[in-house]
Amino acid sequence: MAEIKEEINKSFLTPTLEDVFSSLPKSRILSEEEKKILEKAFNFSKEYHEGQFRNSGEPYFNHCVQTAKNIARQNMDTDTIATGLLHDTLEDTKATKEKIGEEFGEDILFLIQGVTKLGTIKYKGVERHVESMRKFFIAMAEDIRVVVIKLCDRLHNVSTLEYLRPEKAKRIAIETLEIHARLADRIGMGKLKSELEDKAFPYAYPEDFKKVKDMFEETKSASEDYLLSILERVKKELEIFDILYIKIDHRLKHLYSLYEKLKKLNWDIQKIYDIAAMRIIVEDIGTCYKALGVIHGLYKPVPGRFKDYIAVPKPNLYQSLHTTVFDGEGGTFEVQIRTQKMHEEAEYGIASHLFYKEAGDTKKAQERHKLNKVQDLKEKISWTKDLIRAQEDMQENKNLLKNIKKEFLDKRMFIHTPKGDIIELPPGSGVIDFAYSVHSDVGNHIAGAMVNGKLVSLNTKLKNNDIVEIFTKEDAKPSRKWIDYAFTSVAKRNIKNYLKEHGGTIDKFFI
Repeated sequence: MAEIKEEINKSFLTPTLEDVFSSLPKSRILSEEEKKILEKAFNFSKEYHEGQFRNSGEPYFNHCVQTAKNIARQNMDTDTIATGLLHDTLEDTKATKEKIGEEFGEDILFLIQGVTKLGTIKYKGVERHVESMRKFFIAMAEDIRVVVIKLCDRLHNVSTLEYLRPEKAKRIAIETLEIHARLADRIGMGKLKSELEDKAFPYAYPEDFKKVKDMFEETKSASEDYLLSILERVKKELEIFDILYIKIDHRLKHLYSLYEKLKKLNWDIQKIYDIAAMRIIVEDIGTCYKALGVIHGLYKPVPGRFKDYIAVPKPNLYQSLHTTVFDGEGGTFEVQIRTQKMHEEAEYGIASHLFYKEAGDTKKAQERHKLNKVQDLKEKISWTKDLIRAQEDMQENKNLLKNIKKEFLDKRMFIHTPKGDIIELPPGSGVIDFAYSVHSDVGNHIAGAMVNGKLVSLNTKLKNNDIVEIFTKEDAKPSRKWIDYAFTSVAKRNIKNYLKEHGGTIDKFFI
């Protein structure tokens, strides 16, 4: 057996440290100190994984390098990339936490331990894996980098599904689509999300994959040529109006994203307007709107297809202007306009908030900058704490995964306060859910509500972009009926707690 593995081993290319370095964005320049940390992690992992192989026959160390490359492509900090190289040493080798801590410091050891604790999440029989799910979300709240490492680890795993039994490959692929890709989207890592989806799609739903691919291939060349033909015209028009741009490029829709839209539209690809899209990157927000004016002067906009995600960002912090326009020849195409900073956040999500080093900063300034970034990031992912509390409420629920997806990983609604603040809620939420999302005291004392300027009852369901005003009274308090009205676990938990603390009773029916 050893001889066979040795023979298979020869068919795989031996990865190098340069492979990791070259995976970083071109704008990222590593210091000599950073290079030394990664070199040390590379050699340590290679030594401790010596003699270990994957199902494919590939040396296990290659997987560690691929994971680190995926992390580097997300422009993560050096400690996180190093952890990618080392992420399985604690669990799968003789390396001890004392040895790792001594060699690489507490931060990297903490990340490795976080990845090790995550374990696995099974798509089927999920009620048997509540503890694994709980650890996953706790890790998110403690240090989001742990989850990024796990997602990059998963990306390489789904790239090698061909070596697994078909039924196991299918389970892992579906799990990737339902959990990992949605998490990547929730933390704004659009590029990673699309990669996870496109790698998993052929194994999760092979027949649908073939159907979508065939439909896409029929339009691909036309869409690509089509965009290139109008690209130059847009460039010339922007130059005429003295609008400076950093970059103009185009993209074609990813297959899984196309699949999700086709399902909603009864597989009518003619109803999908954004198979092809042009992306315009400019210096600042003001120029975004100027460029939009030029586009609408050049091409007539499709009614109802303009979205301002700059003024109202998506829950995952994505910002951009989106407009779909008629080309004058019976076709349509989408145009996305954003700043360079917005583009980096769209590509890297929370990773764009995790890269602490600033050129020219002293070590002290870098540490101060890092603390500010960490605090800012914690506020941006505060929803993870709600997710953990909700998951604790659902521990006996056989539909745990379904509920987690519904409340935290699926599409979100934007609900506005009268002052213009935005509260994000899952579809299906109502007035009571909104009140408790503002604050538990607001929810506990809600006496009435107004939606879009009209008085409504407390059992009213909300729609995206509704404007909601809540009226409170000191003597108003929750009743058992409110549990029926509430949709989110956050609201239900607060109502139950209030009733218990203030002598109310809750029938088993409501629990």
